[in-house]
Amino acid sequence: MAAQKNGFSSVDEYIASFPEETQKALEEVRAVIKSVAPGARENISYQMAAFEVNGKNFISLGGWKKHISIYPIPSGTEAFNREISKYTAGRGTLKFPLDQSLPLKLIEKAVKYKLADHLKNTKR
Repeated sequence: MAAQKNGFSSVDEYIASFPEETQKALEEVRAVIKSVAPGARENISYQMAAFEVNGKNFISLGGWKKHISIYPIPSGTEAFNREISKYTAGRGTLKFPLDQSLPLKLIEKAVKYKLADHLKNTKR
């Protein structure tokens, strides 16, 4: 995970605590999340980057030594679920290895599904 530090005060600080390769991947996914949810507020939750809409976190982004992760996995169509299956790790986690190109279109789809579900459950 990140450099041995607790109490990150911002997503920028969190991302900066990683090696360059991990930072680059985290920034790419952060940009996808912001493009899908431009009004999302960034914060730190469970010592990871999190994105909040309607007063609640809807997706989190974590950096690790050999991969980055998105939590929780959104529910989508059967075809989407098959598409993400190779990145599914554990319960509720999508893992993207750093030694492979990030599937940004797939990540964008995942964020869209998660946001739609979140908006349905947090109507204001």
